[in-house]
Amino acid sequence: MADPGSNDRLIDHTEEMFGPIDLFCANAGIGFAGDEQTPPELWDKMWHVNLMAHVHAARKLIPGWVARGEGYFLSTASAAGLLTNLKAAEYSVTKHAAVAFAEWLSVTYGDRGVKVSCLCPMGVKTPFLDAATEFHELLDPYALEPDEVADVVVAGLADESFLILPHPDVERFFQNKANDYDRWIEGMRKLQRSVFPA
Repeated sequence: MADPGSNDRLIDHTEEMFGPIDLFCANAGIGFAGDEQTPPELWDKMWHVNLMAHVHAARKLIPGWVARGEGYFLSTASAAGLLTNLKAAEYSVTKHAAVAFAEWLSVTYGDRGVKVSCLCPMGVKTPFLDAATEFHELLDPYALEPDEVADVVVAGLADESFLILPHPDVERFFQNKANDYDRWIEGMRKLQRSVFPA
């Protein structure tokens, strides 16, 4: 939740009902097409939902987990947080930030009993993807069923993997980006020209 008070109330209510939270899935997220011309208030909205909701949850949970010596934070980011999302600047930037925040949590608290995983799917057959009509040509060939993604998540959590990548292509694309950044950018430009011609 983008509102810190609402986030705190959700966590407090959950713990009152069920006891301490062992695993928190930070999966708040919104998305829409946009670029540098998108109004600042829409950039702010996406920033608050896609990143700050994760920060608010961690702020509330981490002290208790550190005191107990255990807890698990699952951050749902996106393949866009490792790569990019054509025609969606705000989404790409805020998902990069979500990945970076998950990395920071893992580095900072990993030796104090807090486990962190970061889920980066490419496309999942949900109403969220259905609504993103401008991206269907790009993402539909890769879209997975929610149950398929859930199976990969459960396996990733069992292995305590930091990156959970339901789409094997994402790891290959991410490695290509790291190995030759300029070539990867040119490849993304070529993809954009083919999918979203000017």
